[in-house]
Amino acid sequence: MALSREQIAMRIAQELKDGDYINLGIGIPTLVANYVPQGVQVMMQSENGLLGMGPYPLESEINPDLINAGKETVTVVKGAAFFSSAESFAMIRGGHVDLTVLGAFEVSEQGDIASWMVPGKMIKGMGGAMDLVAGARKIIVAMAHTSKTGESKLLPQCTLPLTGVGCIKRVVTDLGYFEIKDGAFYLIERAPDVSVDYIRAHTAGKLVASDGCPEMKF
Repeated sequence: MALSREQIAMRIAQELKDGDYINLGIGIPTLVANYVPQGVQVMMQSENGLLGMGPYPLESEINPDLINAGKETVTVVKGAAFFSSAESFAMIRGGHVDLTVLGAFEVSEQGDIASWMVPGKMIKGMGGAMDLVAGARKIIVAMAHTSKTGESKLLPQCTLPLTGVGCIKRVVTDLGYFEIKDGAFYLIERAPDVSVDYIRAHTAGKLVASDGCPEMKF
């Protein structure tokens, strides 16, 4: 069975390192804040002007004045700071974000990402994705492996307008964890009970995978 949105976030949370400054994009990435490993201290940044974002609030903790870039209510951790969006983007553009987790419409086998526009459809806006793919030291994409019609979103080349070129090295989908290198998607881990053959059949881009590829652990 494919991973749930929460399981994708849980797997990405395993990549967090103590002391990291992290930006979480809208959608699946925001869930990562709920699964920071015990003993790991990180500072989550939201480009609307918050450093020190915590997990989603319980109903009793909801404060409508505390929101993330996706306009969802959040919590803050000890030492949190608030500032203007101009200062927030100065942090991003200045290379002070260690890791960003982004959603995507498409990712290519060359590491290109398309995440901000679908021609003919209403999209909220490009947000900070273009700044993040240029300024963050490490990027992980969190996304569904296929579209709602079953078409692969891991492609030889992106068909949608690009957000960034050659900037993506890691992708976690509902089918597996992939590393992009040498013009191919290398399958590092697969979702539990999902076969390599199934992943291969649903990946349009070049896939390198061994039959002994391990399953993800949570």
